[in-house]
Amino acid sequence: MCGIIGMVAQRDSYGVLIEGLRRLEYRGYDSAGVALVDDNQQLHVRKTQGKVRDLDALVTSDLIEGQVGIAHTRWATHGVPNTLNSHPHTSGGIAVAHNGIVENHQTLRSELIALGYIFVSETDTEVIAHLIHKYSKSNDNLLTAVQEAVKQLEGAYALVVVSETHPLSLIGVRSGSPLILGVGVGEYYLASDQLALRQVTDRFIFLEEGDSIECRADGISIFNANGSVVQRHQEQMGDKDAVPSKGDYRHFMQKEIFEQSDVLGRSLRGRLGEIEVNVGVFGYGAEDLFRRTACVQIVACGTSFHAGLVAKHWIEKDCAIPCLVEVASEYRYRRVAISPNTLFVTLSQSGETADTLAALRKAKSSRYLGSLSICNVANSTLVRESDLVFLTQAGPEIGVASTKAFTTQLVALRLLSMSLAKCLSSKKIFEFKYIEDLRNLPIYCDAILKLDSRIKIVAEQFVDKNHSLFLGRGEHYPIALEGALKLKEISYIHAEAYPAGELKHGPLALIDENMPVVVVAPTNDLLDKLKSNLAEVRARGGTLFLFADVNAGFEDKPGIVVIEMPKVPESLKSIIYTVPLQLLAYHVAVLKGTDVDQPRNLAKSVTVE
Repeated sequence: MCGIIGMVAQRDSYGVLIEGLRRLEYRGYDSAGVALVDDNQQLHVRKTQGKVRDLDALVTSDLIEGQVGIAHTRWATHGVPNTLNSHPHTSGGIAVAHNGIVENHQTLRSELIALGYIFVSETDTEVIAHLIHKYSKSNDNLLTAVQEAVKQLEGAYALVVVSETHPLSLIGVRSGSPLILGVGVGEYYLASDQLALRQVTDRFIFLEEGDSIECRADGISIFNANGSVVQRHQEQMGDKDAVPSKGDYRHFMQKEIFEQSDVLGRSLRGRLGEIEVNVGVFGYGAEDLFRRTACVQIVACGTSFHAGLVAKHWIEKDCAIPCLVEVASEYRYRRVAISPNTLFVTLSQSGETADTLAALRKAKSSRYLGSLSICNVANSTLVRESDLVFLTQAGPEIGVASTKAFTTQLVALRLLSMSLAKCLSSKKIFEFKYIEDLRNLPIYCDAILKLDSRIKIVAEQFVDKNHSLFLGRGEHYPIALEGALKLKEISYIHAEAYPAGELKHGPLALIDENMPVVVVAPTNDLLDKLKSNLAEVRARGGTLFLFADVNAGFEDKPGIVVIEMPKVPESLKSIIYTVPLQLLAYHVAVLKGTDVDQPRNLAKSVTVE
């Protein structure tokens, strides 16, 4: 989850490194550090608990310079967030920054202590620095020492390494965690994400699993997992991949909520025909694969998992085939019974989620019909390793709590359901209607965003609460799950979601005047049953906050707060009803004074188990 960056140049590197860290801070913000090798072959390290701005203040007060350097922003795994546990870690003039987890670090630590190495931190990363130093004593080649050291590691890692004895070299290795090479003019950069480097280059090489690299100002050498020299394809990125700014918005999350109308339109652009869905947008061979699909297996994590749960309802209703949805961290470790002709679908915003990648790799060695990745990042590992790809085109999402990435995933899944139905049956009863609905999706989204001031007022009633309950039925239960997740992520209010019909099986015990109950209540076949569930809440003193159709028959009264939703086509309700729940979470967090974009203990891209 951490962010790493390195640079080798013929100029001072600190400015590039610190700006890169600012752009990587969404990956972790418990602590930050930098290591530079100066012209006298002296290694200088500065690190501190806190955010990147705290590191910059420290370096500014005690200036260091160097043409070769590495930097790190941390999401803590092993060891509490403090200065000693901050990266880079050092050993004998060698500095290492690491993203990942070393699973066998305790064994390695014991072995290194027996050899006389002294540990100053609680981290798993410090063993890497000592290992590299150990191998450097018998080999003057820094890259070789790093390659020998990583052979001892079990787990996931992306590393950047510099050394006093090799002042012109920057070393990188990736295994299980992303690492990207940026190509400049007479200088090279390594980072967890290309967004960190858009300040200095638009040319990138996406290193593959097991790759190691030596960067010098005059060139690079890339080696595959077998140690052979390889060439990797260089790509040039366009302006659409540039790092966004908050503009006039207070937070990135707020901006990302309000740009959803435009983003949803962009995600649909070129993907709808006049009267039918364009199956080819899922990639070459998609139509043939979909015709043979008899079952769909969706695997994802977090918010993406909730999108998959919505899709289950769509696919089983529209296509009349089973759809299974599972959390990647569970799927990857169990024995799976695979039905014949099952399409394997992964969902991920970043395309680098460790558990989802592991699930895909497991699936590719199993008897699946093929794999489809629905993802927001074009050059991510997930995209490169999948048979078929659908890019959601949400644009960079900086706020840790996902908003536009989720709604564009739902759009992609709606198109997937339509495409499967088209390929599996000659019936087109719903296809044209769905297409018309989708064309108007940005308009419906705009209408919802106009409820912002109303929702801001409602949010005031949550500020002093410690717990909340979210309810929904059918395909709107996953939307309730997503609403609860958003609230807990950024406001730190404990929130859980239940299918409304399950109230009697436990949750009613928690209902009192201090437990706000948020309800996703569109008009549908289950509305009457939902009303009965809500009567049970009111009978026990609970306060209801209803997001309901204007014609649903609800009205404001003591104990019932109604946020009237505009009339929306049935096919879009799950997408549209997501947006006001995002706004509710946002306003509650702002009122509570939490760090909306960088909530405690979380990071944007989960690249470790």
